[in-house]
Amino acid sequence: MGKHYLDFEKPLVELENEIEHLKRFSKGRHLHIDEQIKNLEEKLHRLRKEVFTNLTGWQITQLARHIDRPKASYYLQAIFKDFIELHGDRYYGDDPAIVGGVARFNETPVIVVAHQKGTDMREMANRNFGMPHPEGYRKALRLMKMAEVFQKPIITMIDTPGAFPGVGAEERGQAEAIARNLKMMAMLRTPILTLVIGEGGSGGALAIGVGDRILMLEYSIYSVISPEGCAAILWKDGEKGKAMAADSLKLTAPDLFRLGVIDEVIQEPLGGAHRDPGETANRLKGTLENHLEGLKKMDMDSLLGTRYEKFRRMGTFLEESGK
Repeated sequence: MGKHYLDFEKPLVELENEIEHLKRFSKGRHLHIDEQIKNLEEKLHRLRKEVFTNLTGWQITQLARHIDRPKASYYLQAIFKDFIELHGDRYYGDDPAIVGGVARFNETPVIVVAHQKGTDMREMANRNFGMPHPEGYRKALRLMKMAEVFQKPIITMIDTPGAFPGVGAEERGQAEAIARNLKMMAMLRTPILTLVIGEGGSGGALAIGVGDRILMLEYSIYSVISPEGCAAILWKDGEKGKAMAADSLKLTAPDLFRLGVIDEVIQEPLGGAHRDPGETANRLKGTLENHLEGLKKMDMDSLLGTRYEKFRRMGTFLEESGK
């Protein structure tokens, strides 16, 4: 369980520390305080449920970015077998912000492509905090084309603040690389499953997000812009307006499900995925199994037609006559 607490979790800290202290103190001693510990754990569960029942958009954004939140590397080990990472885009180089390769999912060979933020500060810096360069997206596309050739399903995992906006990335064609991925993924003749496991930021997320099924963990986010970026544009202050922007953007999984942008919300353990990564992985795996089996039964022309219509429906609106 992670030991980093967000501001709105502070009411839980004292109670958790008291329970941990009692457990350590009673270890190896006959103190008969099991009932006391049980009562405190029940109180903690009730309090945690109260705290996490009505989270704001900004609080969910904080959870999606939580430093202890399981990254793609964890799910690659927990859900898949025999993962072999493949490197390079065959044009410029390798990008550690995108990991991808071949693996087995319940004995089914698949291609997995994922954003990888890193699990500590050194790895985060090496992986550019999950913000890919164009070579990362070109590597992803190379692997997805390979999946099409060998008729293997594709599973992508989204967790990025967005594509890297640096000068070098722009010089090497960042926008073109993203646009090409969008076009090619729409046409790939193989099933594509997309999981949003943390942050889903702008085109940097969408570049590996054109899937037949888009699934989101309960406390992940998916948005055209970050709350801070939105607030900076609208109110010239990225800090003061970020909470209002987070609610206005409708970036949470329940909001996006209601809007028809995603296909399913995967419930997380109480307190977030970092509180029980193993249970989160089990829930992800079960949901993947259900959707993959359904996609494998579809003939390819129907699959492509449904994928096309899925994205054409997004962003539709009604306009009243005479206005």
